[in-house]
Amino acid sequence: IAHLQQNGFKVTEHNVDSNAPLRASLGIPEKLGSCHTARINGYVIEGHVPLAEIQRLLTEKPLIKGIAVPGMPTGSPGMEMGESRDAYEVVAFAADGTLSVFAKYAANP
Repeated sequence: IAHLQQNGFKVTEHNVDSNAPLRASLGIPEKLGSCHTARINGYVIEGHVPLAEIQRLLTEKPLIKGIAVPGMPTGSPGMEMGESRDAYEVVAFAADGTLSVFAKYAANP
């Protein structure tokens, strides 16, 4: 949330015990689940997605449902631990269930 707010997004926060029902209602594949779910300009953003990928999504406007970073990889926005970063992917998901790699982030030991 802070990552988005610090970069000019207006965020309305809703704290819930589980976001699983919301993820299901928005069509987010279960295996892409994480701890944060957002809706921005008709797209769904799941997990700790870097700002650059959200901006790319909003600029390019691909015909997908949204993007996700599954889990909570070290080094993703909000999961920073010094210079350490896990390798992770930003995954695009379409309404028909198709998944594709939207972006890749390399590990930084």
